[in-house]
Amino acid sequence: QVQLVESGGGLVQAGGSLRLSCAASGRTFSSYTMGWFRQAPGKEREFVAAITWSRSVTYYSNSVKGRFTISGDNAKMTVYLQMNSLKAEDTAVYYCAAVLGASKVTVQGLYDFWGQGTQVTVSS
Repeated sequence: QVQLVESGGGLVQAGGSLRLSCAASGRTFSSYTMGWFRQAPGKEREFVAAITWSRSVTYYSNSVKGRFTISGDNAKMTVYLQMNSLKAEDTAVYYCAAVLGASKVTVQGLYDFWGQGTQVTVSS
C-alpha cells in the first residue's frame, strides 16, 4: 500500500512558477514509478509527467515539456513537479499517482494509487 498526499498548489500569475510535492508513505515507495496527472474543468484527466522507480528516467507530455520538471527523492519518499512559465491552460487539479514498475507510464488506468489532488490556478 502507498498513500499519497499532494501539496504546493495555489494561485499564480501567468509566467510564474509553482512546485508541487507528493509525499508518500509505504515501505516500497522506491519500487514505484510515480506520475503526475491533471484535470481541468470540463475536461478528461490527462498525463503530465512521470519518473521511473529508479528516478533516472522521466517522461513529459508535449504540452509541458521544457517548462515542467519531475524529480524524486526516495530517501524523503517525495516526488516533485517544478512548474515554470505557467500558462492559463495549466489551470487544473493536479494528481500524484503510483504504479509498480515502469510500464506504459502515460496510461492512468494502470496506476495503482492516487492522491487527493491539489488545485493549481493560473491567472492571465
